[in-house]
Amino acid sequence: MIEIATLIAERFAVGESPVWDSKTQRLLWTDIPAGTIHALDIASGERTRWSFSGPVGSFGLCRSGRLVVALTDEVVLFDPASGKRETLARIAHEKPGMRLNDGKVGPDGAFWVGGMDASNTGSPEAKLYRFGPDGTVRVIAEGLATSNGLAWDAAGARMYHSDSRGDMWIDVWDFDPQAGVAQNRRRFIADSEALGRADGGACDLDGTYWSAGPSMSRMNRFSPDGELLGFINLPVLRPTMPCFGGPDMRTVYVTSLSSGIEPEVLERYPLCGGIVSFRAPVAGVPVARFHD
Repeated sequence: MIEIATLIAERFAVGESPVWDSKTQRLLWTDIPAGTIHALDIASGERTRWSFSGPVGSFGLCRSGRLVVALTDEVVLFDPASGKRETLARIAHEKPGMRLNDGKVGPDGAFWVGGMDASNTGSPEAKLYRFGPDGTVRVIAEGLATSNGLAWDAAGARMYHSDSRGDMWIDVWDFDPQAGVAQNRRRFIADSEALGRADGGACDLDGTYWSAGPSMSRMNRFSPDGELLGFINLPVLRPTMPCFGGPDMRTVYVTSLSSGIEPEVLERYPLCGGIVSFRAPVAGVPVARFHD
């Protein structure tokens, strides 16, 4: 039986984008609408927080020690030590009410991030982008409602990507980590509604894809062939994304949200918006760093 531990019982509105920094042994994450990035030193319990002027959809680690951060319509390079911020690139959304959402640094050293319609209409007008270290922006996919689920396998040869609204699918692409090219897109999971609407994802060294299912309050595990290997029920009610971390990369940290949940439901689920963890049977794929 999997034992679920409570890491942080704080109620974040939309806790997201957990990232493990192996150099500092810290877990970082964002509270999207609060526009904050948090860091926790696992050994000492020391907490750090940085604030931005608008929503922080996601972020990644840089080789320099900076963070690459997705804001509403731009990606910036942020130095936690000095507070200096440098715009890497801006994009123009199709309409008002949209913002950047789930994003991760790929094996190619670029920042891959997708958009979403934050007006809650769920219209499929968002895109998936690749932000290169030189500031170039490539559109990878279009017609998305809420881009999510980015993750790469250990070889950097497969890229996973999901849409957690609309048709609610998970796709897999062949990936070239040298050229930063994703191609041969195909359906991995045709309809994730019954599995909890695929949100954030992560891969382990065995090629298993772990996918948060917020509407079913669970973490799903899929084989490289798309077979559901099992799932783990979670006490946070609306889990948003897993990430592997810890000294042996076998601890899975899971963020969650509390926004939009009725007060009486929150009373029954006091961990909503918090962060929980559990031990995985195999280590996760180490996080890539942006080539700044």
